[in-house]
Amino acid sequence: MADIQYYGTGRRKTSTARVYLRPGSGAITVNKREFNAYFPNEALQMIIRQPLRLTETVEKFDILVNVDGGGTAGQAGAVRHGITRALIEFNADLRSTLKKAGLITRDPRKKERKKYGQKGARKRFQFSKR
Repeated sequence: MADIQYYGTGRRKTSTARVYLRPGSGAITVNKREFNAYFPNEALQMIIRQPLRLTETVEKFDILVNVDGGGTAGQAGAVRHGITRALIEFNADLRSTLKKAGLITRDPRKKERKKYGQKGARKRFQFSKR
């Protein structure tokens, strides 16, 4: 019998997460480490579990995640996006619930580039009249 699994790719800022949902007891593994060890921040853990709570599938799946690039916040967002896409692959009826919560849309916000002749993306050098 082939092992059943559902796949979703999540992206946020410069992070990419490959998420595999497998029927199980609710264990989350991120980059071969335990979920709580990889994301010790409670707020980020809450963000990641959001799609599972909404669809009431917290204890139904073991989640295997490979995440790469960016920082912890970007990675957490990417994992959430990946879980959402994998859940839709598992059951298309969950789409409306997830869409209402705004989890399907990829967050397009990225770091704006620094412009020449300026201190940063928006900040300018101090203006001197004389």
